[in-house]
Amino acid sequence: MSQSTMKKDRLTRRNFLRQVAVGSSLVCSLAEGQVLTAQNPRGTRYDLLIKGGRIVDPSQSLSADLDLAISGDRIAQVAARIPETEARQVLNARGKVVTPGLIDVHVHVYDGVGPHGIPADPNCIAKGVTTVLDAGSSGAYNFPGLRKYVINVVDTRVYALLNIALIGIVDSGDSPYTELLDLHYSNPKIAVRTIEQHRDVILGVKVRLRANEVGETSDHDLAALKLALEASDAVKLPLMVHGATPGILPLLRKGDVVTHCFHAGAGGILDEKGRVLRAVREAVGRGVHLDVGHGRGGFNFAVAEQALAQELLPGTISSDVHFFNVTGPVFDLATTLSKFMHMGLTLEQVIERAATNPANTFGFPKGLGTLAEGAVADVAVFWLAEGDFQFMDSQEQSRLGHRKLVPVATVKAGRIYGSSSIPIVLMER
Repeated sequence: MSQSTMKKDRLTRRNFLRQVAVGSSLVCSLAEGQVLTAQNPRGTRYDLLIKGGRIVDPSQSLSADLDLAISGDRIAQVAARIPETEARQVLNARGKVVTPGLIDVHVHVYDGVGPHGIPADPNCIAKGVTTVLDAGSSGAYNFPGLRKYVINVVDTRVYALLNIALIGIVDSGDSPYTELLDLHYSNPKIAVRTIEQHRDVILGVKVRLRANEVGETSDHDLAALKLALEASDAVKLPLMVHGATPGILPLLRKGDVVTHCFHAGAGGILDEKGRVLRAVREAVGRGVHLDVGHGRGGFNFAVAEQALAQELLPGTISSDVHFFNVTGPVFDLATTLSKFMHMGLTLEQVIERAATNPANTFGFPKGLGTLAEGAVADVAVFWLAEGDFQFMDSQEQSRLGHRKLVPVATVKAGRIYGSSSIPIVLMER
């Protein structure tokens, strides 16, 4: 491609992006057609001002129309009517929802390795999710690759749970053979050694215990759980369990996490009459966390509706987005949150479970999941669309919702990114 052609293409794309809008426009009043506008580059107090949005930050019990100013990689001020002239750049968020950068504690972003991996950036930071936890895609033998080729290079802030199986997740649905059918692939000592070498990015241990992972052999699931608990105990980090049956729940400790809590398979949280099991109540009572982990088979509307009607709410809402569900029914975390709003949770409640609570469930660095002054400047901007939206669960059961969170823009550590829904244009003078 010639240089003149490339220049023409850039100009055409810029003109197109300037015109992109969904619902009420993000266009700055200072320069029509611009989403993000440069102000006075010299003598300003702030690098970025997010102007006029509805700030929703459950960590501060905050839900109000306010401005948010950023200096460097930190939130400098949250207040009403911050003058636009005090910021080098202004993002007009009028009519939009402004939240802490979301934290998804169950994703699979080991792109190109294993059957589940997808690229992190177009599916996470482009969708308002600044921080994710890869939930066991890798084990001790292949974790160094996850760090070298994903964690160290993508824009999304990626942490990991180490699979107790040395080889990580290997099933695809096409093969009956999974990582825990042979427990020789699970070695707590090697897992502990790997975690100690990468404590800055490994935040816990992951084990998958449903029948298709561990087989039908008697007590095979308990043997796998014992190995995972041994590693988790040794490093004093939480364990995330996929497929925690009522018989396994009593073995879990305060701080451990049960993901896919609203699945419809055998060994779920409800009895035959649809009542929440006593073992589930007891586990939650002693500090075991329930995580949604939507995924390809982990979320059922009817189960969730019955649980919510009995006031059993998840501690965290995660997507479990991966190769087999990123084009539906999961799509992204924002869509998963929208499903819970349809089921009666408020906007504030879903953001709490996708920002505030995740930040406190695992050992993420301090300053994430909040818009408090001095915190890391991770911010997500959403359009809360109104209309008719078909939402589907993992069993292809649908519900008609009337509100949907649509990602608009994301700021990570003070740097602004576009969205796959509404690309934004950075205009410099």
